[in-house]
Parts: sequence; C-alpha cells; structure tokens
Amino acid sequence: MSDKAFVCRCEDVTFSEVERAIAAGHRDLESVKRYTGLGTGFCQGKQCAALAARLIVALGGEHAAAPITPRPPIRPVPLSALAALADATTPETPSAQKTPEHDS
Repeated sequence: MSDKAFVCRCEDVTFSEVERAIAAGHRDLESVKRYTGLGTGFCQGKQCAALAARLIVALGGEHAAAPITPRPPIRPVPLSALAALADATTPETPSAQKTPEHDS
C-alpha cells in the first residue's frame, strides 16, 4: 500500500508506519498506538481505531480485546488554560484587548 495512505488523519499516521510497528514487534492496538501516536489526536481514536485494529489483524497482529486507553493529562489542568483565557501572567491577545468603549 502507498506511504500516503493515512490510518490516523489526526496524527498523520500512515499505513507504512503501522506496518513498521508490527515488524518491530508491536502486535496489539495499544502498543501500536504508543509506538506511532495513532489515536492520540483530537478524535482520540474514534475515527481510526477500528481501521487500525483491522489492519493490525491483517498484518498478523492480535485482535483488539478492548478499545485504546485514553490518557488524561499528567497534572490537573485548569479549564481556563485549555480554553486559552488570558490571566495576569499571560499577555493579552489582540482579540482580548480592551477598547475605549469598555471604559464607558
């Protein structure tokens, strides 16, 4: 198959990368995910996990016993940081700057 055939569009993981992972000894969905980054994008595997599982089996790997394991951040992250809200320690972005109309 082509090097340009994507298995995971979020993380740009190609079919050939999955083939290399299988050749390197990663025989299950979770270890292929850890080796390639497959399923770690914004969809968290919702778009690619089924295709990846089928490819792994077709290439001689194991059947997926469970879906991939989502991982939370290592440390708790405030929602404001995820939403990119400005605070006293970050400079204001042009969209967050006040105009003279705010003072009236």
